[in-house]
Amino acid sequence: MRIRLGYVAIALKLPKVTASSQLTYSRYKKLIEEERINELKRVTRSNMEDLVKILSYNAENNIHFYRITSKLIPLATHPDVIKWEYEKYFKIDLKRIGELIKKHHMRVDTHPDHFNVLNSTREEVVAKTIKEFLLHDYWFEAMNYKEGKMVIHIGSGQGGKDKAIERFVKNFHKLPLSIKNRLIIENDDKLFTAEETLSLCKEIGVPMVLDIHHHVCNSGNHPIEDFLDRIFYTWEGEYFPPKVHISSPKEGRLDKRHADYINPRDFIIFIEKCVPHHQDIDVMIEAKQKDLALYKLVEDVKKLKPDWKWIDSTTIEI
Repeated sequence: MRIRLGYVAIALKLPKVTASSQLTYSRYKKLIEEERINELKRVTRSNMEDLVKILSYNAENNIHFYRITSKLIPLATHPDVIKWEYEKYFKIDLKRIGELIKKHHMRVDTHPDHFNVLNSTREEVVAKTIKEFLLHDYWFEAMNYKEGKMVIHIGSGQGGKDKAIERFVKNFHKLPLSIKNRLIIENDDKLFTAEETLSLCKEIGVPMVLDIHHHVCNSGNHPIEDFLDRIFYTWEGEYFPPKVHISSPKEGRLDKRHADYINPRDFIIFIEKCVPHHQDIDVMIEAKQKDLALYKLVEDVKKLKPDWKWIDSTTIEI
């Protein structure tokens, strides 16, 4: 059983490097017409160049698992921003990024922002969500990275959970096949439990992402051991092993906010629950201190579990 650790978006060890620089719509509107496209191109160029730096940094530090920011191309799906042909301007950049990912055998994915709600009762929200999914799908296509996935939540509970899940299934079946093949669904900390998310994933045939912190906050009174084998099975036939999210509460066990670092004992307890399943997993660290939290977790686990074998600086073999 191998466990690989990854982190989200920003490498704090790289000062002044971010692939998430933004051009806000309010600032965009203040620019004169001929400046707007140039500013969009400038910010996107900076993001692309910094993403290459982050991926190269990951490769140098044996970090094999990473989430690309959803802010890579600013205002790409804004309804009041004229289509600015980012596909033409950044095709070569995305191809280069894909080559770097594949060269170093990385796993990367995205997590479209929370305002994307596939099961919304408002048609305009669903349409905007699909537009955002198409953008992320385009990134992966331009990278020639067929393994790229998009993490989403079930979304709204309006009308009750049963109706909400019915809307999700109905809208899911309307999606282009390329997007269906990229979506993976995560349990959330307020509405849809791991059990409910697993049931949906089995119904529509997509992998489930287990978020451990969300399950603690919204468990439905079921221990996670009851679901592990079935969650892992939703990944049957996928190129990569099951993906798990881990974070620690900022204050108190049920605090939904993420702490700066990961509680190593909680991580160890979870991994020990997984051991009987003999299943490789990739663990995405969702902590405020990003890559620094990854390094700290490695350091802490080595002290607490000196018998665990490390394949490299971020990969455990048990």
